[in-house]
Amino acid sequence: MLRSFRYLLFPFSLVYGAVVWLRNKLFDKDILKSASFNFPLICVGNLAAGGTGKTPMTEYLVKFLKEDFKTATLSRGYKRKTTGFAIAGENTTALEIGDEPMQFHQKFPDLVVAVGEERLVAIPQLLHERPDTQVIILDDAFQHRSVKAGLNIMLTEYADLYTRDLMLPAGNLRDVPSSSKRADIIIVTKCPADLSETEKNEIVFEIDPTRNQTVYFTTIVYDRPYHLFSRREMDLTHEHAVLLVCGIANPAPLKKHLTDSVHTYDMLRYADHHIFHSNDLRDIKQHFERLKADKKIVLTTEKDAVRLEKFVNELNDFPVYVIPIKHAFLFNEAHAFENRIRQFVESFGNTSVKQ
Repeated sequence: MLRSFRYLLFPFSLVYGAVVWLRNKLFDKDILKSASFNFPLICVGNLAAGGTGKTPMTEYLVKFLKEDFKTATLSRGYKRKTTGFAIAGENTTALEIGDEPMQFHQKFPDLVVAVGEERLVAIPQLLHERPDTQVIILDDAFQHRSVKAGLNIMLTEYADLYTRDLMLPAGNLRDVPSSSKRADIIIVTKCPADLSETEKNEIVFEIDPTRNQTVYFTTIVYDRPYHLFSRREMDLTHEHAVLLVCGIANPAPLKKHLTDSVHTYDMLRYADHHIFHSNDLRDIKQHFERLKADKKIVLTTEKDAVRLEKFVNELNDFPVYVIPIKHAFLFNEAHAFENRIRQFVESFGNTSVKQ
């Protein structure tokens, strides 16, 4: 049924794809202008509409870079209730900057976290307000071509490679597959941890990278859950019953993790970037009470957690836990990837190692 419905949408995908292709051609021909900066700009993005792991990849880069370089992130601030340029401060909320930037701000207090719809305008503003910044990570900016990043990292999900996908609305692609050639690095994410060399080579052959492109492979690793407010950690066991509360684009890997880790789980799924309201809180508590187990918890993602924190009075004593996620590079290629990133940042004469 779903496949038939997608076929019905295919003509609309052709129209949408033609518009995107034309727009890219206008940029390629320099009819539409892209601005370059003599400054290390690293873009993390994808061709599909969500679910490839951009946020944990941005975090991976932040953790690696911030030890030696004064690092900033710049995001659009999707679904925030404000507009214009802003830098996260002590009293900033997710409603003001968006859930993903808020996640960066909470996890990395020394990181400069900025938002701005127009990156061409926001980059000079960021550098004006934080002149000691040495590298900026542009979150989810691959298809926004008004700024030309010096290093483009494009993610594609193992279970939904862009080479096998269709344009919206029949598929998940928001940019044409040929745009992958603009990437410097392509990362196949959410791979099985035991991905074989044979399948790796088959995927690389399918992607058909250019001579200047490098393809890496990562898998997902989940860390120990921690309480939403106390930050106390715990271990998931086969004795636990879990109510999974999530508003993310692709919960499939997390569902599989719970299937392997706990006794049973139920799920309340919301739209990506869902803003939680009091009615949602009532539903969460009602579903939680229905779980039949001595050990039971509510589990949510870090993206959702920043949107649940406003219910501190209602949830402070409630067993709501947050499960962190991160990328792990396969085939012992983390060092090669990090060296590529470091060499790019250090190639700019205005960048020196942080003291």
